[in-house]
Amino acid sequence: MVTISGKSVFGGVSIGKILFYKRNDKVIKRTHVDDVEAEWKRFQEAKDTAVSQLKTLYDKALEGVGEANAMIFEIHQMMLEDLDYLESIENIIRTQEVNAEYAVATTADNFSAMFAAMDDAYMQGRAADVKDVSERVLDILCGVDTGLVEMTEPCIIAADDLAPSETVQLDKSKVLGFATMYGSSNSHTAILARTMNIPAVIGLGPELLQEYDGHEAIIDGFSGTLYIDPDEETMRKMQEKREKDLEQKALLEQLKGKENVTKSGQKINVYANIGNVSDLGTVLKNDAGGIGLFRSEFLYLENTDFPTEEQQFAVYKKVAETMAGKKVIIRTLDIGADKQVDYFGLEKEENPALGYRAIRICLTRPEIFKTQLRALYRAAVYGNISIMFPMIISVGEVRRIKEIIAEVKEELKSEGIPYREDVELGIMIETPASVMVSRELAKEVDFFSVGTNDLTQYTLAIDRQNSKLDEFYDPHHPAVLAMIQMAAENAHAEGAWIGICGELGADLELTETFLKMGLDELSVSPAMVLPLRKRIRESE
Repeated sequence: MVTISGKSVFGGVSIGKILFYKRNDKVIKRTHVDDVEAEWKRFQEAKDTAVSQLKTLYDKALEGVGEANAMIFEIHQMMLEDLDYLESIENIIRTQEVNAEYAVATTADNFSAMFAAMDDAYMQGRAADVKDVSERVLDILCGVDTGLVEMTEPCIIAADDLAPSETVQLDKSKVLGFATMYGSSNSHTAILARTMNIPAVIGLGPELLQEYDGHEAIIDGFSGTLYIDPDEETMRKMQEKREKDLEQKALLEQLKGKENVTKSGQKINVYANIGNVSDLGTVLKNDAGGIGLFRSEFLYLENTDFPTEEQQFAVYKKVAETMAGKKVIIRTLDIGADKQVDYFGLEKEENPALGYRAIRICLTRPEIFKTQLRALYRAAVYGNISIMFPMIISVGEVRRIKEIIAEVKEELKSEGIPYREDVELGIMIETPASVMVSRELAKEVDFFSVGTNDLTQYTLAIDRQNSKLDEFYDPHHPAVLAMIQMAAENAHAEGAWIGICGELGADLELTETFLKMGLDELSVSPAMVLPLRKRIRESE
């Protein structure tokens, strides 16, 4: 038996044969061409074919994994039309009088290295995308088919890494799990794996050998372990672990339709946090009472330019309609700090967590803010949308937001565009400043939602991205809990309700503490809705 440790992307246990993803090998050679005009035209034809293929992939992904995850193929189409990318290829063909294959491969290497060297994690992720889209063009130029796995039975797909275009084309009904040598937990592939609910382990390294193709294997998605040719004892333990996991899920299924109420009769709303439209299925599947946090920034992170009002409106409208009257709390743009977007043109900061981010961007660049607010107020006609504003530190900010909202409403009214007048407004409690003035803030809004990740960071003066400080980072710290308690008391004193949308909301050790504080709502990842309901119903 061979045991390889990696990093879990999605939990669960999968047992089956390994099938290595086979790609068509092609050798790119530099050759001289006499007719550079004809060579440039040959590239353009290959590029047009690639764009056509990507459009087909987008349609397939739209149906299989949802709009947000299908966007990668729109991004790839945009990459193929990028002027810098095209000019580099054309320049190499014309000035060096070389074949298109060499020009594309060279440009791909250069651009990929450039993206990988950037400090921004999002831009680093684009390095794999430019490689992926260039490989597609090279396949066309070389006359080879895109390598698809022939799957005659359910199996575990193994590879050095998997590009989104490769993942989406697999027959999902036959994929038991993913095991890759490399890859990032924030990559598009990892996101797709989670969306498809398929156990996946990445970062297994060079120990994952091609020679294991066809061997029996087990993925333990909980521990991030791959077992190859497992012995009888390991097989027995893993089968038991899988059965136990399925039994737990079956037991939790029985809680669907039940109230989130303690033994003493105290009720609390349990909502779900989501990042995009494709997560809606898991919200409904796990019986969440609503959406407590819709991270609207995904629209900006996955775009190569500012999303238009119509783009945003379509997404918000779909969420509102799908949730059929259940509460949908949409957080306005929360870009900055660890979430950078190149086209925003934000300068590098010494301490971005304390810098130009979230509502600070919106209030100083109102044209961006107004576009989002217009889309939100229009979409609110189609469901129960509430709007939440991040990183608030003062009453003045809230009053300025209200002034901008009044301007947006007046614009929509004068243009004859339908919008909802009485949208519920709330703020994130993420800073000690917002806690200390929470009584005054509660007079201005309908609700608070505590972002415990940032509240812990700012209360303890610890960068939550710094792994060296993990032993000091304590979300259970009495000061953090005292902050939440104070915000709850002040919210209720002014007739506002309060919830938690940070990671702490899913901490079952604190559920009774939050109930005692009188919190009105807990919003957690969809998979935690039923476990949290179970904990609430067991509480006194």
